[in-house]
Amino acid sequence: MFEAVLAGLVSVVAWPAVGWLGLGVMIGLYFGAVPGLSGLVGMAILLPFTFGMEPVSAFAFLLGMFAVTTTSDTIASVLLGIPGTAASQATILDGYPMAMRGEAARAFGAAFTVSAVGGLLGAVILGLSIPIVKPLILSFAQPEFFLLGLLGLTMVGSLSGGSMIKGLIAAFFGLTLSYVGYSVTGGTPRYWMGMTYLLDGIPLIPIVLGLFALPEVLELAVRDSSISRVPRDQAGSKIFDGIRDAFRHWWLVLRSTVIGAYVGMLPGLGGSIVDWVAYGHVVQSSKDKSQFGRGDVRGVIAPETANNAMKGGALIPTVAFGIPGSASMAILLGALLIQGLQPGPQMLTSDLNITFSMMWTLVIANVVGAILLMVWGNQIAKVTFIRGHLIVPVVCMFVFMGAWLANNSPGDLAALLLFGLIGYLMKQGGIPRPPLVLGFILGPIMEDALHITMSGYEWGALAQRPISLVIIAGIVLTVVFAARTSLRDRRNDDRKQFGETEKWDPRISTGMLIVIAAAFVYALVPAVSWPADTGRIPMVTAIPGLVLCALALIQARTRAAVPGSEPLVAATLGRAMYFFVWLCGIGAVTIIAGQLVALPLFMGLYILVWGGYKWWLGMIYAVVGLAFLYVMFDEIVAVIWYPSLLFG
Repeated sequence: MFEAVLAGLVSVVAWPAVGWLGLGVMIGLYFGAVPGLSGLVGMAILLPFTFGMEPVSAFAFLLGMFAVTTTSDTIASVLLGIPGTAASQATILDGYPMAMRGEAARAFGAAFTVSAVGGLLGAVILGLSIPIVKPLILSFAQPEFFLLGLLGLTMVGSLSGGSMIKGLIAAFFGLTLSYVGYSVTGGTPRYWMGMTYLLDGIPLIPIVLGLFALPEVLELAVRDSSISRVPRDQAGSKIFDGIRDAFRHWWLVLRSTVIGAYVGMLPGLGGSIVDWVAYGHVVQSSKDKSQFGRGDVRGVIAPETANNAMKGGALIPTVAFGIPGSASMAILLGALLIQGLQPGPQMLTSDLNITFSMMWTLVIANVVGAILLMVWGNQIAKVTFIRGHLIVPVVCMFVFMGAWLANNSPGDLAALLLFGLIGYLMKQGGIPRPPLVLGFILGPIMEDALHITMSGYEWGALAQRPISLVIIAGIVLTVVFAARTSLRDRRNDDRKQFGETEKWDPRISTGMLIVIAAAFVYALVPAVSWPADTGRIPMVTAIPGLVLCALALIQARTRAAVPGSEPLVAATLGRAMYFFVWLCGIGAVTIIAGQLVALPLFMGLYILVWGGYKWWLGMIYAVVGLAFLYVMFDEIVAVIWYPSLLFG
């Protein structure tokens, strides 16, 4: 085995594989930093270029690009509060508040360091786990997948500031949204409202960009200030401060690496929730939770370690069993077949050197990518001190194009705007958004697992499955720990609020709770008449969601206001809604003239009207935006543009 490890290393550092690896790393850094251009898009674009390459060079190119996307995605998450990729959703919870305090460089230093460490150790775990991983993965069946989803939902209390009820409401709301479209089991169309766009369900990317990106863009436009709330001369943190933070929390880094590597092994589940699991773990395991959501560096370290360690774990089911755990791994599986390699025992025996070359590719790519970003980190962090009006047009361009890449459908833009409004009102109403995303991701997985469990297993069998018992114990401990903390705080009259429940408008909160309760009623009414395999899970979700909404509304009327809740100034809300109308205008002009007209036109007009700058600067923004859209999305990504009324 040692000979295979050494042969894998030699083949990766030899020419031309090392050159392809370096090129892949540079491309991956870009694709991770731009919201919407994820590792999946990069894999799809680069795959045709691997035809005719030697296997080691091909995988060095693909995996070199793929490995670093979860390192550079930190840039958008920290600077703008926008997930660069789906794997950095949890990073924004504390990364963006750090940028608002002028500590973006510190966040980068911590994130890039633990990304390198997590990626390196995750790859090592991949190598060490190869002999023992088969029985581990095969021991997970549908009951365990359902229980893992349930464990993720029980952790929403850790992601919900000081209001577990609101966090659970958001999680059940996310589950309900995941049922839109054809049912996983019966093939019955649900909640599609006569729109064919909804038959396949709501895409994740418009939801995430809407919930997290547009609310921050609205605040930047309305507040008319830089991302950082403190002047540059008062922001003393540097990238080396973050590096020291990473080594100071070395035990957290190791725990998060193990979480990332082994949760990432679970096909179809690990990669989508690993950053949330790591974030929930660090919150629940910390004695002092008061700074989470306000810019606690531990809230950056845990998810960034896990999402890089996950890459090594995700390779195992793909290479060892031919079971791709994600769309990106499905493309990698295609690359294996193109190279004439057969996933399975062959990759662990006669082609073991190629498997280890993939491990070494992950190690080298993560280290090189992190070093490059640390070199540039202090310069990138200066973006937080630029006036917000100069940033908003560029962010809007990336957000709208990122949403469009989901399905190349006008429904994507409508979903983006709708969830942008929902996200802004949830933020202002103190209803946490992360549990909604987690519930949306887990919904189809849990529904499918529950159906198979009830069809093929007896409930008593769960008590006879060792892994199920371990997960059940984790669920019980999570609930007990959260309940004990809540009772202790209430007894001490210390209702700690952090994250999105720290400052909120009680009027908006009440309005949003009523809207969400109405959504639960809408989901419940038709589910009663559906077949059991189609209507069971919506009813199981909507009924407790309604009960929790009622409790939250009663609590809001009977309990004294929690410190931090305060009405939003009417002028601020009105200006935010006015800017939202501008964003809707992008969609309207897209229908008439297409994105190549709508987005540059918005960029130029925003600089003139909202920013109050000279006409020539608006013209520069519009021209540069048009050039970037054409080169990046037309020539490189080859996006399918909207067939506008004027230009087709």
